[in-house]
Amino acid sequence: MYILNILSSTRRHLLALSVAFTAMAVSCIAAAQAPYPNRPITLVVPFGAGGETDTFARSVASELTEVLGQPVIVMNRAGATGIIATEFVARSKPDGYTLIFGTAATHALNLSVYKSLPYDPLKSFEPIALVGTVPVILYAHPSMPSNALDFIAKLKANPKKYFFGTAGLSTPYLSVEMFLNAAKIPRSNVQAVAYKGNGEAVQGLIGDQVQFLGGGLSLGRELVKAGKLNAIAVLSDKRLAAAPEIPTLLEAASLPLEVGTWNVVMAPAGTSQDIVERLNTAINKIMKKPAIQDRLAGYGIRPVADSTPASTKKFVAAEIIKWREAFKLTSLEAQ
Repeated sequence: MYILNILSSTRRHLLALSVAFTAMAVSCIAAAQAPYPNRPITLVVPFGAGGETDTFARSVASELTEVLGQPVIVMNRAGATGIIATEFVARSKPDGYTLIFGTAATHALNLSVYKSLPYDPLKSFEPIALVGTVPVILYAHPSMPSNALDFIAKLKANPKKYFFGTAGLSTPYLSVEMFLNAAKIPRSNVQAVAYKGNGEAVQGLIGDQVQFLGGGLSLGRELVKAGKLNAIAVLSDKRLAAAPEIPTLLEAASLPLEVGTWNVVMAPAGTSQDIVERLNTAINKIMKKPAIQDRLAGYGIRPVADSTPASTKKFVAAEIIKWREAFKLTSLEAQ
C-alpha cells in the first residue's frame, strides 16, 4: 500500500510538472507570435549622456514609446568613437528589440579612421530610417573677419599664421578640412591644434589660441550672441531654421559645400523586414510632428520624415565615400 501511495504521488507530481511545462511552452509561443513589439525596446546611443546625439535619441525614444505602445529605453554605451556600442548592437539578436542610433562617425567616418572595425556599417545592419542631419557651422574668433570671403582671403594671404581647433578625428574636424579644400586654401597655410574635447577647443577659440573651428549650432550659438565668437557660415545648402541670420557657405562665398553629421536608426542584420517596415513607419510618423520638428530645430537638427530603409542605405553608402575622401585630405594614416 505504501509503495502504491508513493507511485500515485509521483504520478501527480509528474502530471503537475507536465501541465506547468505545457503552460510555459504555450506562453512562450504566444509571446513569440504576438504582434511586434510586445516588450521594451532598447535604443543604444554610442556616446555619453547629455550631448547632441543623446538629446536627439531621447526625443525619438520618447515619441516612439507613445506610437509603439512599448517603452523605448535609451542605453548609453560610450567609448572608442562609438565602436563599442555599434559592435554591441551588431552582435545582438536580430529581433527588433535592440537598435543603434548611428552617426556619421559610427557608420561612415570610422571606416576610414580605423584599419579594421568589428562590424560593417552596412552589412552588419538592417537600415531602418535616416532621422536627421546636423550641419556644421564655421565659427571664428572676433579678431577674424565675419564675412566669409574676407575670412578666406585672410587665410590665403597669411601662411602659417592661423590655427583651427579639433577634438579628435571627428566630423567637425574633417568638415574644416573639406572647407579648406573647397575654398582652395593651401593646407600648409593653416595648422590644426588638437584638444581633448569640444569644450577645450571652444575655450581655445575664445582665448584666440586658435582662430576658427567647426561645430554644431548648440556648440557656439550663445557665444555668438554674447559677441565672443563669429559664425562665418553654415556648411549646408540652406540656412538653419533656428539661426536664419547665419548665411550658407554658398550664399557667402559661392561654395556649394554641404557637410555635417547625421543620425540613423538601424537594427542588427537579419532582422525581419516586417519589423524594419514597422519601425520605419513609426519613426516617419513621429518625425512629421510639428512639436518634435520645432524642438529638434532648436538644436540645429534638421529632422527627416520621409526616409525608407532603401533610401537610408543609399544615403549611408554615399556618406562613406564622402568621409573617405575627407579623411584623405588630412594625410593621416588609418589607426
